[in-house]
Amino acid sequence: MLRHRKRDIAVAVGAAALAGFVDATGFLSLGGFFVSFMSGNSTRLAVGIAAIPAEALIAGRLIGCFVLGVVAGSLVGAAARTMRRPVVLMLVAALVAMGALLAGTSADLAVLFVAAAMGAENTTFERDGEVSIGLTYMTGTLVKLGQRLAGAIMGGPKLAWAPYLLLWLGLVCGALAGAGVWPLFGLAGLWIAVTGALALAGASWLVVRSERV
Repeated sequence: MLRHRKRDIAVAVGAAALAGFVDATGFLSLGGFFVSFMSGNSTRLAVGIAAIPAEALIAGRLIGCFVLGVVAGSLVGAAARTMRRPVVLMLVAALVAMGALLAGTSADLAVLFVAAAMGAENTTFERDGEVSIGLTYMTGTLVKLGQRLAGAIMGGPKLAWAPYLLLWLGLVCGALAGAGVWPLFGLAGLWIAVTGALALAGASWLVVRSERV
C-alpha cells in the first residue's frame, strides 16, 4: 500500500467505506452472515456442516458468489487495461444495483449479487495479477498497521502506519453508516452504496485522466 500515491489511497479508503456499508447491510439482513468478509463465512460454513446444514448452505452460496465476483472483476479489469479501476467500480455499482432492485422481491437473491459485487471490488487494485490493496478484509491491514508502528518505534518511517489506519477506519465508518441506515431503509439502503460506487468510479476516472494529461 505504501507504493501507492495519496490519491489512490484516498480512493481505496472510500472503497473500504463502501465495503463496510454494504457488509453491515448484508450482515443485518442475513442475521449474522457477511457479504464481504469471507473468513467469517468460512467459519460459519464449517460450523454449519457440523451442526446446522441450512446455515452451511447460506455461507457456501455467499462464498461462491464472492469468488465469482472476483473472477468477473479480474476479467473486466484486465480487458479495461489502464481504465481498470473506474471500470471495475462501475461493475461493482451494477452488481449492487441488481441487489437493490431484487431487494423487494427476493432478499436471498439480492445479497448474492451484493456478495459478488464485494468480490469484484477487491480486484480494483491489482499489480502484476495480485491484489495490492485488500478492500473488504482488514486482518492483513491491521497486521501491517502493527508492523509499521513497530518499525516507527525502532526508528523507521514515522507515518508508514497511517495509510493502514485510514483504510481500517474507512471500513469501520462505512459499517457504522450502514448500520445506522438499516433501521430506516433495510436493503433499500443499498441504493446509497450504488451512488457511492458510482462516485468512486468517477473519482478514479478523473485520476486516470489526470495521469494522461
